[in-house]
Amino acid sequence: MVSHAIEVRNLYKIFGPRGADYVEAVRNGLGKAELNQKYGHVLGLRDINISMPAGGIMVVMGLSGSGKSTLIRHINRLIDPTAGEVLYDGVDVCRMNERDLREFRRHKTAMVFQKFALLPHRTVLENTVYGLEIQGIAGDVREKRAREWIARVGLSGFENHYPNQLSGGMQQRVGLARALTNDADILLMDEAYSALDPLIRVDMQTVLLELQKDLKKTVVFITHDLDEALRLGDKIAILRDGMVVQQGTGQEIVLNPADDYITAFVKEVNRGRVVHVETIMEPLTGDPVGMPIARGTVLEAAARALTGAQQTAGHVVDEANRPIGALSLSGIIAAMVTSADHETKAA
Repeated sequence: MVSHAIEVRNLYKIFGPRGADYVEAVRNGLGKAELNQKYGHVLGLRDINISMPAGGIMVVMGLSGSGKSTLIRHINRLIDPTAGEVLYDGVDVCRMNERDLREFRRHKTAMVFQKFALLPHRTVLENTVYGLEIQGIAGDVREKRAREWIARVGLSGFENHYPNQLSGGMQQRVGLARALTNDADILLMDEAYSALDPLIRVDMQTVLLELQKDLKKTVVFITHDLDEALRLGDKIAILRDGMVVQQGTGQEIVLNPADDYITAFVKEVNRGRVVHVETIMEPLTGDPVGMPIARGTVLEAAARALTGAQQTAGHVVDEANRPIGALSLSGIIAAMVTSADHETKAA
């Protein structure tokens, strides 16, 4: 299947019996606290506008109560909006009738949950085929497909185990295999790795990134962890009190925080793992010198490569291996710890 972008436009969610009555007031500046105190309604989302990249990982992050889980549940309409649109392939999910919405959920979306949401009385294989059973896929076809995905997520040999016989990381692999077995265009991951131990969490991030190289699904990943967002996200949107504070690539957010709130988020970030070499490269003034470093390489990896080759200079090359800029080891190291003026130019 070909994945398509998701467009969220002017999305509002006000929880309460008369939420629609207050959209205009919120649009004109009525705040979250005042809405709750005066009218007994809760502002979940306020004028959300996000373009989620087709075939890429869109990370939505924020602290507890920021609205990130509310947002992801609008994509498959587990929550109905108060106002606004969620467009997939030009169709507004928010206006689908019951039949179309059921088909959309069964065939276009799959969800991975924080608490795994496995059926305890079913084996790994039986959990993995569950979505295909709902779709009415023949038994031999669904079992073959499920076994392939169980192997892809590294659980071969565990097909007949029950969830309570598996570690947390293994249970989440089952959840991922179940979602991927459906072959849905959209993969929704709501705090999917938050319940895992740190090392297992990193391992599962790697699994997702490796699978995504081949699958090119449209992934919406919810997290409260900035390091996770920066590692996974092709694009990141940061929410606060139901509003988008900033969105862009991880590099854009780290180098150009929109306000003090974002600055506080990113101040401890290891810039060497986020900033790309083309962001700090200098113009070539002659023939390229030193070893070639591929465009898109992060500074930490470039410094390691130059140091390992015992070189103090290199040059950035594009996808066609053409030189496009010059690098120095000293410049890379400086950029990893300071904000140089040339870092803010567009990569």
